[in-house]
Amino acid sequence: MSALELAQRALEHAGGDAEALVHVERSTMARFAASEVHQPTLSDNTTVQLRVARDGRVGTAQTNAVEDDALRVLAQRARDALAPDPDFPGFAERAQPTNAEGWDEETASLPAADQAARAAAAFDVPFPVYGFFTSGATTVALATTSGFAAEQRLTDASVRVLAGTDDASGWAEKTSWRVADIDPSAAAREAADKAARTRGGGEVEPQRFRAVLEPYAVAELLQWFGFDSWNGLAHVEERGYFAGRVGERVFDEKVSIADDRVTRANLPRAFDFEGTPTARLQLVEDGVARAVCWDRRTAARAGTRSTGHAAPPSERGWGPYPTALELAPGEVASVDELAELVGDGIYVTRVHYLGIVQPREGVLTGMTRDGTFRIRGGRIAEPLANLRFTVALPELLADVPGLTRSTQLCGQSDFYDDRYAIAARVPALATASFNVTGVGGPPGL
Repeated sequence: MSALELAQRALEHAGGDAEALVHVERSTMARFAASEVHQPTLSDNTTVQLRVARDGRVGTAQTNAVEDDALRVLAQRARDALAPDPDFPGFAERAQPTNAEGWDEETASLPAADQAARAAAAFDVPFPVYGFFTSGATTVALATTSGFAAEQRLTDASVRVLAGTDDASGWAEKTSWRVADIDPSAAAREAADKAARTRGGGEVEPQRFRAVLEPYAVAELLQWFGFDSWNGLAHVEERGYFAGRVGERVFDEKVSIADDRVTRANLPRAFDFEGTPTARLQLVEDGVARAVCWDRRTAARAGTRSTGHAAPPSERGWGPYPTALELAPGEVASVDELAELVGDGIYVTRVHYLGIVQPREGVLTGMTRDGTFRIRGGRIAEPLANLRFTVALPELLADVPGLTRSTQLCGQSDFYDDRYAIAARVPALATASFNVTGVGGPPGL
C-alpha cells in the first residue's frame, strides 16, 4: 500500500472534514569517533497524523500503527481532542503539486554495509575524525476531504567530519539528495587540512572586524536569522526583523536571497505539510526586502496567501520558515581573493552554539570554531582561538565587499527526530562588520 493510499484510508475513518498526513521513513546513520564507527543506527517507521475539524473546533492525533482498527482508534482520539480554534483556515483544496523531483534510487537502497564503508572512507587522514555519514529515503503523503491528494518520495545524504586533537580542529560537511555527490574522503581531507593549520591559536581583543565567512558559517547564520525574520508568525506578531520593512533596502545591493525548494540544486519538495504547492520565493532582491514565508494559518491572519512553508506537525507552533535558502553568488573567484578585499580582519570557517538575542533587530550570538584565522595584508595568516561574537545580520550584510562565484549546499538538519532534511546553498562572503565580543578556548576537541 502506498503512503497516499494509507492517508486516504485514514480519512475514511474521520467522519467529517479532515486531513491525513503520512510520513514514511527509512534512514540510516553511521556515527564515528576517533576514526571508528561506534554507533550504527536504522530508523524504519511510518506515522499517520489525522486532523479533524467540526463546528469551529480542531482535534489532532497521531499513530505509527497502520491497521484499520488502529486508524479507527486514531480517528476517535482526534475527535476526542476537538478544541476551539477560531483561527483555523480550513484544509487544503485540490491543487497540482509542483514538479520538484528529489529522489535517487541509489540513495534510497544504500545497504548498511555500504554506508559503514562510506563512513570509514573518512578515516584515511592524519587526524582522528569524529562525525557521521547518513542517508535516508522518505515519503510524505497528504490527503484532505477538501480534495487535496498527493505524495512525494525524497532522498538525502550527508557527511559531517570534525578532524581534531586536543590542540587542533577542522570541519567539513557535504549534503545532497544523491549519495553519489557525497565524497566522505574528500570531506575528511578538507577537515584535516584545516585542522593542521589551527595549532597554536592566539587571541585578539574584542572589536568589530572585517571578515571572510566560509559557506558553513554563512548558511548557519542565515538559517538562524530566517527562523524568526522570514517567519510569517513572527511577522504578523511584529517580532521579526522584516515587520514594517518589506519593500525597504535592508542589505548591500549585492545580496539577493531566495527560498527555493523547487530546484534540484537544493533538497526539492513539491508541497508543504498542509498541501500547498511549493514555488521559488524571492525574500531579498538586490538588497531590498521582498517577502516572508507564510503557511495557511499565518497567511489568513495577514490577509494574504500561503507561500507553501507549513512546517512539519512537530514544529508548526513555531510558524513557517525557509527550508531551502539560496544566497546568490558574486564574482569573486576564491576565499583568498575575499581575504584580499578584507585586507585586515578575521577568517571564519564555521559557527556554532547560536542563539537569537534580539529577533526584532536580527541579532545573533555564538562562537566560531574549527578554523578561525587572522587576516593580515590581504592574506589568511595565523590561527586564532575560538571567538565569541554578537552580530546583527542586517549589519553584517549591509556592506559586503564580495561573494564567491562558487556556492555550496550546507545541511541544516540535526537528525534528532523524524527525518525532514533541510539545507541552504550559499557562497563564501566578505563583510565589513563582524563583531567579536570575547575569546573562548583554543582550537581542539
